Amino acid sequence: MAQRALRTCWTWLKTVPEGCWRHCNQRRRDKLVIVQRNMALTNLNTLGIAAKASYFAEVTSLDALATLLADTKLASLPRLVLGGGSNIVLQQDFAGLVVKIALRGVQCEALGESRLLRVAAGENWDALVKSCLQQGWYGLENLISIPGSVGAAPIQNIGAYGVELSDVLVAVSGWDLRENCLRRLSASDCELSYRSSIFKTHLLDQFIVTEVELKLSHSPSPNIRYQALADALPSGVDVTPELVAETVARLRASKLPDFRLEPNAGSFFKNPIIEASNAAELQAEHPQLVSWPMPDGRVKLAAAWLVDQCGWKGQRVDGVGVHPRQAIVLVNYEHCSGGNVLALAAAIQEAVSQRFGVALEIEPRIY
Repeated sequence: MAQRALRTCWTWLKTVPEGCWRHCNQRRRDKLVIVQRNMALTNLNTLGIAAKASYFAEVTSLDALATLLADTKLASLPRLVLGGGSNIVLQQDFAGLVVKIALRGVQCEALGESRLLRVAAGENWDALVKSCLQQGWYGLENLISIPGSVGAAPIQNIGAYGVELSDVLVAVSGWDLRENCLRRLSASDCELSYRSSIFKTHLLDQFIVTEVELKLSHSPSPNIRYQALADALPSGVDVTPELVAETVARLRASKLPDFRLEPNAGSFFKNPIIEASNAAELQAEHPQLVSWPMPDGRVKLAAAWLVDQCGWKGQRVDGVGVHPRQAIVLVNYEHCSGGNVLALAAAIQEAVSQRFGVALEIEPRIY
């Protein structure tokens, strides 16, 4: 495919609106790519930051992606690959090429009681979870209501209420920018860990996710090991995957704001993981400290509790603020610049460090 893309015949079309150009392979319409100049990104990032991209293209096929990446006019530019825009902070206008992955499609293969799904990266994650429930494909219900695209799920190893993507992931396919070809990585190859993966380390900016393979079950087996979820379920009823999804959606709605009404990027800080000895010292000094033991012997702390104890919940500074119901969600109330958001984040990090000696790590990626 890469070789065919390199032989693409480019044609400039006068019908394209001013400020755009169209790359057209006259033999293959699925290689069509429109590149726009000075594209506003405000509605393409859930923080609602008013920034622009020097160049912007939306790709809807693998051929279109190969065509775009083979363009020598754009090859030297910085590149930002965009999914649902729910996990980025734009510090300023992006002086390069923003590639919006809009690949669509879901395929399902029955393997006994299991279901192997191949999902295009541009599919909406929450819509996928709801569709799977309707089809009787189980395993994703705890991950309902998470904003963003399917392609972003393995990058973050998204997780909620006792389930992580790593529990159901089979493989990830995508475009390897180093080898200039499609490549498939098994779940173990992806090096998934807490809110991290190989795509944030060794393959950072070197791999564009195009498809995610998931193994679900046709037999319901609800996971309610997460205590807050178990406590929220009604008593005296059969627990079904549908009930789990409904309960998780309700819990998330009670704690997390809708980015369409209050622009945010979800959890802005990761829950810090520290050594058990340090956690014991903190627990002795702060008996109400919220924490969870980790399999490796370390301890995960609740970032929201740390931020709340420093008095930041509900505070606003220069058009951005900390949500009054969830202390690790920063809201861009006035569509301010990324600089305003990051200034507030830095002030919170400093306060937590000074009081608890704990370093908070920002979860969204900063551009």
